[in-house]
Formats: sequence, structure tokens, C-alpha cells
Amino acid sequence: MSLFYLTAALLYTLRGVYHVADRRRAFMKHSVDNRGLSRGIISLKDEVTDMDNREQLRRITELTEQIAGLPKGYLSKKTIGGKVYYYHQWSENGVKQSRYLHDSEIAPLADKIEKRKELLAQLRILKSQKSRRNEVTGMKCTFMHKRTPVAELELDDVTGFIQKIGSIYAPEHLPIGIPVRNEIADRAAFNDWWRDRSIPASRSGVPEALESLGVTDTKILLVRCYGLSLSDQYWICPEGAELRWEDINFFQNDFSEDIGDVLFGERKKKDALNFSSPDSTSDGNLKKRWKIIDGKRCLIKGGSNPFRQQPFNEAIASGIMERLGIPHVSYTVIWSKDAPYSVCEDFVTENTELIPAWRLLQAKEQKNSTSRYRHLLECCELLGIGNITPFLDRMLVLDYIIANEDRHFNNFGALRNAETLEWLGMAPIYDSGSSLGYDKMPGQMRSEKDVVCKPFKNHHTEQLKLVTDFDWIDFDRLSDVDELISGVLSCEEAADYIDEGRIHAITESVQRRIGHLQELAMTQAPRQLDTTEDDVREEVAADYAPKMEL
Repeated sequence: MSLFYLTAALLYTLRGVYHVADRRRAFMKHSVDNRGLSRGIISLKDEVTDMDNREQLRRITELTEQIAGLPKGYLSKKTIGGKVYYYHQWSENGVKQSRYLHDSEIAPLADKIEKRKELLAQLRILKSQKSRRNEVTGMKCTFMHKRTPVAELELDDVTGFIQKIGSIYAPEHLPIGIPVRNEIADRAAFNDWWRDRSIPASRSGVPEALESLGVTDTKILLVRCYGLSLSDQYWICPEGAELRWEDINFFQNDFSEDIGDVLFGERKKKDALNFSSPDSTSDGNLKKRWKIIDGKRCLIKGGSNPFRQQPFNEAIASGIMERLGIPHVSYTVIWSKDAPYSVCEDFVTENTELIPAWRLLQAKEQKNSTSRYRHLLECCELLGIGNITPFLDRMLVLDYIIANEDRHFNNFGALRNAETLEWLGMAPIYDSGSSLGYDKMPGQMRSEKDVVCKPFKNHHTEQLKLVTDFDWIDFDRLSDVDELISGVLSCEEAADYIDEGRIHAITESVQRRIGHLQELAMTQAPRQLDTTEDDVREEVAADYAPKMEL
């Protein structure tokens, strides 16, 4: 069939769909259909012989059989009473499995797992080549900012990368940090932004989820939900599709829970999956998903082993910020399948969007002599974002109190109007769970030697020197923090993860830091030391995946 007739048939089918159903049902239908709009206008490679296809299929079958005979999962280790124990961990039908390993089993099993990874990589390449040769080249689409057409794009249908950038209609609506020179947008910078929009491959459970979904890369999930998010208003409209933002955005329309179910380890549905989900554009390394609860868009997020402490920490940080009058996102703790999860309502609306600080930093080039702190202030001034210093004062004080270890530049940001591009100010503080010694033993908490600090300095004591004003702190309001911490961590269900000794160590550490902060506020005026010394050099989010070295 020629490309002309193939294109005509596809467009005729689309017109029929839109005459029968409204645009919303059409969107949901094509989100489920893996060969629908997300394939775009496909083109066939000429003169591919049947012999080539048979050989390729034979090799794919051979690799698939070999992979099936090798163990899934990974090796982990635990130190108990000074002795190291090794385990084989994997997922079976959505259920986590674990088996203790004897010393003689460790090396052979590690080799088999590594072999399986190598064969999987070969299989993905082979399938990618087959797909490229026999089916598709790319998907043409319009990059949209809510209702505003911004640019013409062509996406690689196998990898999800941006292959080409065409006409730029509204350069001011491009994501911050994507330069345009001579009316041509920087494709590498655009791909960096697009990649950051997808689920991190390092997130817990993602490799198993991709395998279950039959998808090789998280960017493909991004394409299949049209890049829609609950954090901003960017999306892609495939060529020939009569989609409207009003009919497909996740702020005003229902969305599927299929992807969230798979990411949470539940069994894949036998029916076709519906890919219209904001879970395909959620960042971070902890297990998370979006759900509509009582009509509100809520983010549910888990914790990391062995203490699963992050959900509790979010609730404690919320309580501290409430006492200090710091604008923040409120968190509560829920339980599901004997595991704790934090829940918060989306603070972004259909009219606003969150721009992470990492994007703000791209507004101008940073000089080597300029600190990360000063560079952020300069970028905000250039963009017209006000009151950044009081916001940072409060955020840095909070992070010192709770010993936050993961306040990287994607864990805070600014809000703006998505249509007028007017800046509304800094976003309420969110995502404070990787704190309070979440992965440490009580002795480590007391010593504070291993506490990591972000985003500006490597040590909290140095970062605290950036604070310009302590007068806003009402220390009397913090007099019951020990009761707050104990109340959150002492619930009956938490006993499986957190014991009394751990609660005492957390409380003791927080009270000690509050005391030091109060002494600092009373004995001296803030003396800001804004230099590049002790600056954080690498922007990396905390990795909660189990690791081991053999």
C-alpha cells in the first residue's frame, strides 16, 4: 500500500471517529490503541526481504527463550549484627519475592542476572531495528502550551526522542532554558527537557513495569499520554488530530489508573491498557502515583527500605512549617498493603504551572566565580520573580531543622500563569521526606557525620550561613515538636518499621538543631557568606534503589 493511500485511510478513519464520539472519548480510545495517533503518520521501508525478516524473527525468538530461562531481579545485601547476608529479590506477578543466598550461590546467580541484562539489551536493539525497518520513522506533532501552539516537532517513535524541530510559533512559551538562535530551537536542550519529563528509569519498580508493559523506554509512555502532566500545561498534539486542551487535560478530565497500577506492582490487566495517565510524567525516584480522591488530584508516594520513613517525614515537616507559618503543601499518611504512603493534593491548577528551580537556573549562564545561590537569585531577578530571598531563608531553615538530604533543584520552584506567563511567586514547599535520618541508624543520626546537604552547600552548617534573616522564627511555636514527631511515628502500624529507639534519636536530633538555631538567632545577626566554597557541584536526586558490590 502506498504512503498516500495509507495516509488517506488513516485520516478517513480519524474523521469517522470524531463524527461518532466527542473529542474526549476519541482521546481515551487512541490512548489505548498503541498503533493509533501515537504512531503518527507511518512510513514503510522499501525492499526489505522476507529472508531478512525471518532471520530477525528467529533471533528474537531465540533471545526470548534464553531470557526466559534466566533469573530476574537483583542481588541485595543486609548487615545484621555485623554479619552480611545476601538475598535474591525479584517480582512475580506483581508481588515482591526474596530468597536468602548461601555463599556458594552468590557469584553464579550474579553472573546469570548479568547475562539476562545483556540479552535483554540485545533484544531491545533487535526489536528497535525491526521496528525501524518495517514500521515507523517518526511522529509529527505540534508542541503545545495549554491552548498555544509553540513549535512543530517530529518524535522518534521507537525511542521517544525529538528528531526534528520545525517552525517556532511562540518562542516565549518554550520551556525555560531552550535557546532559540536564528529562529531555530536547540534540539539537545529540548531533548534534555523532554527526557526530564519522563519517569526516571532509576525509580523503584520501573524496570519491571516496563517489561510488563512491553515498552523499552519511559519516554514512550510519555508519548502515549501526549506528554500531559499535572505539574504544568505542556503537551503534544499529533498531526491530523483534532484534540483540544479542554477535552484532554488531567486537571479537568478523568484519567486512567492503569499505568499507576503497574508502577505499584499490580498485575497487568488482560484488556488493552489505557495510557492516558499523569503517572507517565511524574518525576523522582520513589514509588508514586496520581489518584482522584473526592474530586481532587492527589499524589501518593511511598518510602524506601528499610524504614519506609519518608511518608512520615512529610507529615512531620508539614507540622513544623505550619507552626512557623511557612507556605507549604500539607501531607498526611495512609496505609496500603501494610506499607505507609504520603498523600498530598496537587497545588498546581488548570491555570498555573510549576517551574522547577533547575529550569530557572537555565535562564542565564553561570559564571565560575558565582555561587549556585547567587546564580539562582540573578536568574530570578532576570525572569521577574520576586520575594525569592525570604522564601529561601525559610526553606533553608526548615531543611536545617529536619536535616533534609534531598532538596535538589527539582524539589522546589516557582509558579506562573501558563497563558500570560506572569510569575505568581515561589511555590509552597513540598517534597521534604528524605530527611530526619530516613536511611540511617540512631548512632549516625546523633553524630550527623553522614548527613548530605543540597541544593547550595554540601553541609547544612555552611548552607545556614546563606540565611539573611532569623527574626521571623517564633521558637515558642516549636516547643512541642517532640510531641509532633512522636505522634506521627508512634502509630500502631509504624511499629513494623520504626521502634522507640529510632523515634528518640530523631526527636533528640531535631531538638538539638532547633537549640543551635535559636542560639545563632539570639547571639548574632545573620552574616551571609556568599562564596563558591563548599558549593554542591552535581545536581543528582537521591537514589533509593538497592545496591551491592561483588
